[in-house]
Amino acid sequence: MTGTALGAAAERREGHLKVTGAARYAAEHPLPGRAHAWPVPATVARGRVTAVDTTAALDLPGVLTVLTHENAPRLTEPGDPTLAVLQDAGVPHRGWFVALVVARTPEEARAAAGAVRVEYAVEDHDVTLTADHPEAYEPETANAGHPARREYGDPDGAIDSAPVRVDVSYRVPPLHNHPMEPHTSTAHWEGDRLVVHTSSQGGNAVRATLAALFELPEDRITVDTRHVGGGFGSKGTPRPDVVLAAMAARETGRPVTVALPRRQLAAVVGHRAPTLHRLRLGAGPDGRLTGLTHDIVTHSSRIKEFVEQAAVPARVMYATPSSRTLHRVVRLDVPSPSWMRAPGESPGMYALESAMDELATALGMDPVQLRLRNEPDREPDSGKPFSSRHLAECLREGARRFGWDRRDPRPGARTEGPLLVGTGVAAATYPVLVQPSTAEARALPDGTFTVRINATDIGTGARTVLAQVAADTLGVPLERVRTEIGDSELPSASLAGGSSGTASWGWAVHDACTRLGGLLGGLTGRLPAEGVTARADTDGRANAESPYARHAFGAHFAEVTVDTVTGEVRVRRMLGVFAAGRVLNARTARSQFIGGMVMGLGMALTEGSTMDAAFGDFTESDLASYHVPAHADVPAVEAHWIDEDDAHLNPMGSKGIGEIGNVGSAAAVGNAVHHATGVRYRELPLTPDKVLAGLTSARGG
Repeated sequence: MTGTALGAAAERREGHLKVTGAARYAAEHPLPGRAHAWPVPATVARGRVTAVDTTAALDLPGVLTVLTHENAPRLTEPGDPTLAVLQDAGVPHRGWFVALVVARTPEEARAAAGAVRVEYAVEDHDVTLTADHPEAYEPETANAGHPARREYGDPDGAIDSAPVRVDVSYRVPPLHNHPMEPHTSTAHWEGDRLVVHTSSQGGNAVRATLAALFELPEDRITVDTRHVGGGFGSKGTPRPDVVLAAMAARETGRPVTVALPRRQLAAVVGHRAPTLHRLRLGAGPDGRLTGLTHDIVTHSSRIKEFVEQAAVPARVMYATPSSRTLHRVVRLDVPSPSWMRAPGESPGMYALESAMDELATALGMDPVQLRLRNEPDREPDSGKPFSSRHLAECLREGARRFGWDRRDPRPGARTEGPLLVGTGVAAATYPVLVQPSTAEARALPDGTFTVRINATDIGTGARTVLAQVAADTLGVPLERVRTEIGDSELPSASLAGGSSGTASWGWAVHDACTRLGGLLGGLTGRLPAEGVTARADTDGRANAESPYARHAFGAHFAEVTVDTVTGEVRVRRMLGVFAAGRVLNARTARSQFIGGMVMGLGMALTEGSTMDAAFGDFTESDLASYHVPAHADVPAVEAHWIDEDDAHLNPMGSKGIGEIGNVGSAAAVGNAVHHATGVRYRELPLTPDKVLAGLTSARGG
């Protein structure tokens, strides 16, 4: 590469549009005659609809129609059962949509939705996950195709005979994505052509899904995802809003917007499934692991199997001659779980890194040194060499910056009046994922360049970073490069998920610009009026099997105070150091790291959801009850990184950074709470009631 644009802290190109309100999101397309639709959720946990009375709703002002399973357009059976909305009378869980009211305004649609009367034949339900549930089974695979079970050596024998052993259980509750922009779609039909503005992490996936459901050629569907207000995985595949909007628009002959109310999101857009963990670790007196087992139990819905791959990180992290990692799942009458930022790694590393902290305590060893002692030279599970692994450097650099050497290792040793003060550490990992994509680069006679790719910017700064990749490859100033993204008419690209977006899209952009540079080098004279264009497709290369184990790594450090009177935990400071290949934009990278760390803080202290056994519903279904961190909760947060030169990734040498900040940060906070109090809490979140109960029990009260 000849340019210098990569790595620079370039400002987001769409920043001004967003802060001035000029960026249009999915609900902000005021098309002529546009109507608004409001879903009606089921009020039973399991059963069938026996009658729907829409009379009162249809009599209200502004109401255009009410769709139910009796009159809604028929769809082709979807590959994702959660999209089979209004197709039959079945109710697989509470919150399943049983009707859709379409009216002139959102207010009229909402009022009419409340007037729809639905009768049910109620069936017995079970929504309670337990580790010994009689219907738990071992699936063939967990999320992302990971084998449910991996085993080598003699883990049980090794642990049973180990001089030092830890056998502990942890519980992570259901968690909800709650992006700033709820799931929203505006659809309209232009004859037999469907145009959709939707809040999605992948426009190509939306287009393909709608084409199958409505039996249309893909080239008769346009999907606009130019601006998306976050997703955290919950918009990684199409959700019911886009299907309902297209159905309602076809039925009414008008453009229709469906903006899901926040209180309905928990039931229909996916959630992080609860995970019950049991970890057993065996080690010698020197701290070297002799055996490890990580068993998890999680839930899924009756209609769709999704298994949170929470035991997978234990296959990557530490050297041990014997290991077993196992997933089991229980199909319950619950909403279908799905992706949430760092699925698998986030809850799995919370449990693993908490158990490593407990092992350090049992050994009387510094927890940083314990992790360094168990560094593998190859990936433990696969035996592949790492393309790069600088976890040790992250731990050492983080300890230096954090002042770890000044830490008194004794729990409860540091007090400030009624406050107990503690510090904790945890490691982090996230796999390198890359998907095939296509891109187009064009040189214009005025000396500017345009890069076109159907990437989706969900708030990460994709427009800016892709322009930097292009400018660096072409060797031109950044301001001469324009990017077009978020439109299905552009060259197709993979979705924004799995921390794979920049690596996948950037590879295609790099290749297109490299080819363009070759074409320009062979030209003489002025460019033609239409410019010169080059196209690239990374299929067969981006998705080729690698002989290397490719992962990003990191280390988190946290300092907390615990109020012995109220039980409140406050995080004073967090520090993360990451090894994530070449950082392509220092500004957006730091934003992603810090955002993930704050999300981990919420996972540790405030975020948690409860499945009501009687009603089969998530009790915490809005931001008044599901508590995400506010500004006052967020302390001084620092994010740093180790420069990595890894030639086994992609042309930019980058690894994904969107999720690793969220991995391990909750464990660092939890380990700090133990260091402050001497009490080990093994169920998240660490709310004041749990903390006070633990302190009282420790005092013998």
